[in-house]
Amino acid sequence: MSSLVTLDYIAIVLYLVLMAGIGLFFKWYVKDVNAYTKGSGALPWVAAGISNFMALFSTFIFVAYAGISYEYGLVSVTVLTSTVPACIIAALIFAKRWRRSNVSTPIEYLETRFNSSLRQTVGWVGIFMRILDNTVRLYAIGIFLTAVTPLSLPMAMVVSSIIVIAFTIYGGLWAVSIMGTVQFIILLFTSIMLFWLSLDHIGGFEAISEKLPDHLNWFNGPKGQFFWLAIYYLMIIIKYNENWTFIQRFYSVRDEKEAEKVGYLSAALFLVTPIIFLVPPMVAKILMPELPDKEMAYVAISSFLLPPGLMGVMIASMFAATMSSLNSEYNVIASVLSKDVYQRLINNDATDKQLLLIAKIASVLVGLLVLFGALFIQDFGGAFEANKLFTGIFAIPIGIPLVLGILSKRPTSKGAMLTVIIGALVGIVLNSMPQYFSWEMATTIEVIVCLLIFYSSGLKASTNPKYVARVEGFFRLLNTPITDKPTVDRKFENALKYLYAISLLFAALLFIGMGLIYYTELSGMLSIVSGMVCLFIGGVMWWLKNKKDKTREES
Repeated sequence: MSSLVTLDYIAIVLYLVLMAGIGLFFKWYVKDVNAYTKGSGALPWVAAGISNFMALFSTFIFVAYAGISYEYGLVSVTVLTSTVPACIIAALIFAKRWRRSNVSTPIEYLETRFNSSLRQTVGWVGIFMRILDNTVRLYAIGIFLTAVTPLSLPMAMVVSSIIVIAFTIYGGLWAVSIMGTVQFIILLFTSIMLFWLSLDHIGGFEAISEKLPDHLNWFNGPKGQFFWLAIYYLMIIIKYNENWTFIQRFYSVRDEKEAEKVGYLSAALFLVTPIIFLVPPMVAKILMPELPDKEMAYVAISSFLLPPGLMGVMIASMFAATMSSLNSEYNVIASVLSKDVYQRLINNDATDKQLLLIAKIASVLVGLLVLFGALFIQDFGGAFEANKLFTGIFAIPIGIPLVLGILSKRPTSKGAMLTVIIGALVGIVLNSMPQYFSWEMATTIEVIVCLLIFYSSGLKASTNPKYVARVEGFFRLLNTPITDKPTVDRKFENALKYLYAISLLFAALLFIGMGLIYYTELSGMLSIVSGMVCLFIGGVMWWLKNKKDKTREES
């Protein structure tokens, strides 16, 4: 694999300048903790949906899933598509409930629905799990940077952490969401370019079929077995619906209909993009069959097919994916630490200014803990195996009361607490004995144990009148449509549209500038076309904004 050259570093620096500009723009708007962690409940649903996709995405796809694609082919798409039913279920069942719950953090409702002890338990276990989950994301971007720069893996992760933390503390959820939207556009175009170049270089799917016939089997290899896939899909449904960043997007838009759109848009993006992302590693298997680390397949094929400059854009887009994911995670964990821990346990009378400061300090501390944990990911067998293990052990026991508690009145506080404690212990014990229990069997038993404990606690109705009244009141709130919808200041809304248009113009200039250097090659032509599309989208947004302003003036 070739290393980055000066032109690549120029592309990366230009990208970081764009992201810094977005962060600085929102710094003046974010004046309180509600805007920092909730976007004042007025995020545009398109931005919320795209940034949610990016938050659930990250370079983990281009490392862990790329490794599966390199080794087994299209089964990687089958595995990744597990996210689609999870997002659809979220949109159909949970989205409007989360928006109507009127919460500021994903676990805040647990105190009303169950009790304060469960809120704190799920909060701390959830923070621990989210930190473990994010170590995998940081490790993934470290792998990417190590392959094409002189940086060691630890130093690559340190540099990435500093940049991510700096961007997170600037503009809060608004900056995270808008940056996620811009990052998605850059990522999508660079991924389409590599997809096209890969198939063109190898001779299309026909060549893959001739040289790697098993790779075009959607159920190839051990991860294509029915039992493994069934349990993995079930685990992802639970994990995504208890995912704090996903929940945060639901309660951060204007109403329940927009919350549902967030879920459907996320599902649509996960349905159409996996094939684009995961075909290039299959081509890498043909061109570079003896890669020492299969998780480097995507960066290897990128380095092989993309010329200098465009390789820098690819690295920038990969970094964008992980930065968007980590930004979202750090922000939502900071919201829990500031509201559910600091305000609830330490300072009940904390002012908005104090909470905002605590949220920013928490973002830094979380980032440092994630960095520390990422240094040990290799000991768990790589990114995919580590993520699968952490999710199976912790996401299920804390996810079941968090997700199902907002659906059912019957399960009690005691049942919810036992679900978390016993479920996590069962997961740890079973996964520590792989010689007796496969991952899928251990996860199946853990799910069954958690569901039995949770629902059996509701077989006998509670006799505590205060608890019953509180739960009934909460479910009345969930069944009441929203009438008071937050609005965004018109000046800020106008500035936001200008920001989108300018960001797209910036991205267009980046693509066109790098493409012109190689205009006689297919890579250069694709880059120029990508830039022209960005110009067109930005121009349409500018025109629509001016048209809307003119209509307002006439009325």
